[in-house]
Amino acid sequence: MIRALHRWPGLLALALVTVLTLSGAALSVFPAAERLTAPQADTGLTVAALAERIQAAYPGVEQIRRAPSGRITAYWFDQGAPGVAVIDPATGRGVASADPNQTQRWLTNLHRSLFLGDGGRIVMAAGAAAMLLLSLSGTMLVARRVGGWRHWFARLRGPLAGRLHVEIARVAVFGLVLSSATALWMTASTFDLLPDDSAAPRIPAEVSGETGASPALMKVLDDTPVAELRELSFPYPDDATDVFTLKTDRGIGYLDQGTGALLTWSDLTGWERVSETIYMLHTGQGAAALGLIQGLMALGVPLMAGTGVLIWLGGRRRRPRIRGNQPGVDAETILLVGSEGGSTWGFAATLHAALADAGQSVHTAPMSAFAPSRYGRARRIIVLAATYGNGDAPASAKGFLDRLAVRDRSSDAALGVLGFGDRSFPAYCAFAGAVAAAARANGWPELLPFDTVDRQSSQDFARWGRALGRVLGIELELAHQPVLPATETLSLVSRRDYGAEVGAPTAILRFALPRASVWQRLTGAGFARFSAGDLIGILPDGSPVPRLYSLASARDDGFIEIVVRRHPGGLASSQLTALEPGDTVTAFLRRNPDFQPGRSRAPLIMIGAGTGIGPLAGIVRANARRRPIHLFFGMRHPDSDFLYNEEIPAWQQDGRLARLVTGISRGARPHYVQDALRVEAVDVARLIRDGARVMVCGGRDMAAGVADALAEILAPTGLTPAALKAEGRYVEDVY
Repeated sequence: MIRALHRWPGLLALALVTVLTLSGAALSVFPAAERLTAPQADTGLTVAALAERIQAAYPGVEQIRRAPSGRITAYWFDQGAPGVAVIDPATGRGVASADPNQTQRWLTNLHRSLFLGDGGRIVMAAGAAAMLLLSLSGTMLVARRVGGWRHWFARLRGPLAGRLHVEIARVAVFGLVLSSATALWMTASTFDLLPDDSAAPRIPAEVSGETGASPALMKVLDDTPVAELRELSFPYPDDATDVFTLKTDRGIGYLDQGTGALLTWSDLTGWERVSETIYMLHTGQGAAALGLIQGLMALGVPLMAGTGVLIWLGGRRRRPRIRGNQPGVDAETILLVGSEGGSTWGFAATLHAALADAGQSVHTAPMSAFAPSRYGRARRIIVLAATYGNGDAPASAKGFLDRLAVRDRSSDAALGVLGFGDRSFPAYCAFAGAVAAAARANGWPELLPFDTVDRQSSQDFARWGRALGRVLGIELELAHQPVLPATETLSLVSRRDYGAEVGAPTAILRFALPRASVWQRLTGAGFARFSAGDLIGILPDGSPVPRLYSLASARDDGFIEIVVRRHPGGLASSQLTALEPGDTVTAFLRRNPDFQPGRSRAPLIMIGAGTGIGPLAGIVRANARRRPIHLFFGMRHPDSDFLYNEEIPAWQQDGRLARLVTGISRGARPHYVQDALRVEAVDVARLIRDGARVMVCGGRDMAAGVADALAEILAPTGLTPAALKAEGRYVEDVY
């Protein structure tokens, strides 16, 4: 519901909101420019002294106005001709033209009404309402994505468009809520839709009848500093019944023109003060710095609009359409999906269709939308959850565990969990398992035992579906065909072979970079944008299940490179290591933002063994800033599987690689990469204590050995690998 409230106003009012915010951003510059260019009154200057100076320079002065910026303008008649000028308060003389800025006037008319009068004001008010709705719904969506308000500025992951959209929103939303809410208030005030208890005091019928008193001698004016002045109007010449009108930040009053006595005074009401504050907050008049800040925030709207459209289009492409999706309040079965790359949504669509065909009323939504109080008729909740990284929640499941822990007794629905993952990873279905454990701990009835689907197996899914059907008392056959991302055909251009002598045949495979379409460049889809450490999915012949490999190159390198070891019986590795230049493979890109070096200048300690050197070598190759990189590389024998032995000396020579330490496991004295770390323990501890980031890539046994070695090395410092992981300074790509 919240997502729909955010999406459709944004798409429908895209052009209008963009015009509104861009014109507002441009207008925000003028109060600051006026503040900087207008002569300012000295502290302590009184209205009496200012009026005396201006009257001496312009005897026919009729009115003096002071803007919130401090700019003072005088209006006068000289021999029947009107005059107006910006005044230097130090001399009382005009120093600049007071003619309105035509650009500012044009922008103001565009911003307020699109040059369409009252009808245009209503249209722009609708744009402000859309922006307020977008801001509030966006705020809730951001909080949901990052896992709650406490994590508002938590690190993001995912495609660039989505991260940029949220990064801008997290900062700009405060200004956008303020701008849109104050705009609606001002529109309501313009059309007299708000109560108005302001009332100027009546001009007294009884005045002295005298004329000619000098403002310089009037006590009220002498007691009023220029900093509080808004307007001083002089009496009409030769009219003994007219009075001086004084408007200040405190209120309005009338002064006798013959005696200078204060005839009557009225303070500003609370409502007037609120209205003026709202005007100031919206326009920046009187708060130029705030206006500029809001203008900068408004500039984020076109970027958010563009990235929002890209997110919407990308989501439509990635996520299968759920047909016949019932509202949550009416559904008997709730399907909740936790997915990072989108594949789990395909399984959800298959399950939804099968349940609907069996006569069930089904509602499917992301896990982040979990709201049991709204599932009034739900008899069961089924969670389909993938796992991200080392047991973390995927993108569409942020905050789910926190909400699950708050047991809502208004729902007695039974809950079942199905996990999706890859058994080759150590944290196989860890997040889904955590969901199942949390559900039991918080008293949710179990619909059916926790189960898993390995590597998008249609057979595993069908087996689980039959078990679910038995629980529901229906025939349930789930025939799912995995929906893969859009693929590219890659052509091999070169290969280098290693490791045959030590029984570990390995190849560095380099593929030609495919041409990126305009759409791919805009969205970063396909291979239009990638870094070393991202993942490439290879679809081997004869299997619909992709095999993921870490990239050893970046887009700027001009090629796609991976390091592959042939495993006995391995379908993908056998086919890849048999390729010859000119042969092709089918592949797709998957981001891996959690395994990146980051933008810090702090040293990197990179640890890899065997093919794990692939992404690490790609990071070294891209180290144009000469960031200190200390590479620990484990191999069997330097004469056989010293991967990248040709490039490493050149990288060391030009400063891309600060140090190389090797571990040789098949030499006279077996020496593994974790042993190499222990030999360099003093330097390793010092680097980490001083802020170094650790990156580990390779097999799970190697990674476990490295973690144990680092725990020993860091023990005297009080640090641990777990603490470094919590800080984001210890990352792994383990297979």
